[in-house]
Amino acid sequence: MRSAFDFSPFRRSTIGFDRLFDLLENQTGNTGENYPPFDLVKTGENDYRIDIAVAGFTREEIDITAQQNQLVVTGRKRDDEEVDYVHRGIATRAFERRFGLADHIRVTDADMADGLLSISLVREIPEAMKPRKIAIGGDEQRQIEGKASKKEKTDA
Repeated sequence: MRSAFDFSPFRRSTIGFDRLFDLLENQTGNTGENYPPFDLVKTGENDYRIDIAVAGFTREEIDITAQQNQLVVTGRKRDDEEVDYVHRGIATRAFERRFGLADHIRVTDADMADGLLSISLVREIPEAMKPRKIAIGGDEQRQIEGKASKKEKTDA
């Protein structure tokens, strides 16, 4: 039996993955493809990592593509005609996993160890969009200095 997951605690503590959580929530009620399984890990204030279980696949058999707001991970197992299997229980089916990325999320690198593909992501907010402190104008000292400099210019 499949239980529904509540992602609201993660939504409050994670910024930038709103679309990803929407996709995850929509998939939990769906009996669609869930292979390969993955974890989403927050490793820093603006750093994230996606760990995907890809046991049995080599680096050459996995392709990672990042485009605009989407990350696509595909795996295609090469046919090994030299091996005569008596029983084949390790999953070797092709897969494609799509992740919706929020604005300003950049894929930095990927690594594979112990059957896990780890994709590192960073959220980079442009300077124009970062919060900045705005000084409140209208203090008396500024007004006096401003008037004095204008008066000096007219006298000269």
